[in-house]
Amino acid sequence: MKHPNKHDLLVLLTEFENACRKADLKVTHQRLEIFRELAQAHDHPSAEMLYNRIIKRLPTISLDTVYRTLATLEKHGLITRVQTLESQARFEAEMIRHHHAVCRKCGAITDFSWNTFDEVQVPAELSGWGRITKRNAILEGICNDCVKGN
Repeated sequence: MKHPNKHDLLVLLTEFENACRKADLKVTHQRLEIFRELAQAHDHPSAEMLYNRIIKRLPTISLDTVYRTLATLEKHGLITRVQTLESQARFEAEMIRHHHAVCRKCGAITDFSWNTFDEVQVPAELSGWGRITKRNAILEGICNDCVKGN
């Protein structure tokens, strides 16, 4: 997936601020910094990873604030929790439909598009289940770097 350049990041931050206001969430400096870091991340960081990156420019932030902020933003649909093989949650700000391939060895997460999967009819046994609001494909395996022993 494409990561934002400086102009795209400004647009994303403006959209984030508008979405926060629409959800009745205060636009705090901490929320902006957490979202900014997440929007620029290529590695689907955990709360701890985000904290270690943000504390360098915002020394007053606590790990608890990062956890609470991520939970709040996820609850309001402003970020996504990425399903992984680890017990530690990982997050992303990328809201364009995509899927993930997860390396069982190193834990690397790769984003990919899969239009065929996105457009396939839901199985008949789910036809009376209710309304499907999201589809996710998570592929597990060993990435090329781990296969090669890097």
